[in-house]
Amino acid sequence: MRKPGTDPNNVEMSDVLCDFCHAEWVEEVPVIEGHQGSIICGKCLTVAFTSVVLNGENTGKPGYKCPMCLEERPDIAWESPLHPEATICKRCINKESGWKRPTKAV
Repeated sequence: MRKPGTDPNNVEMSDVLCDFCHAEWVEEVPVIEGHQGSIICGKCLTVAFTSVVLNGENTGKPGYKCPMCLEERPDIAWESPLHPEATICKRCINKESGWKRPTKAV
């Protein structure tokens, strides 16, 4: 997602926000890009991976649409506690992306 008022012809890194926490994209925090400008920051992805993949939790509501793949999926998902309109499916959480995955359940 982008900050309101972002010039589409001059998008800066700080104009791009994590769909799940609305933090600005900064070089210190890795991000994974989805479709149509959606991103999830490494911090949110770590929480989502730990919750869904390692702990088997499902906070996604039925009928959610993942902003990363743009699909309604029947599998378990992680809903952002800050922005309930943002729910990422297990398939997108678990995609191979070069991001360092956590290894322990919490």
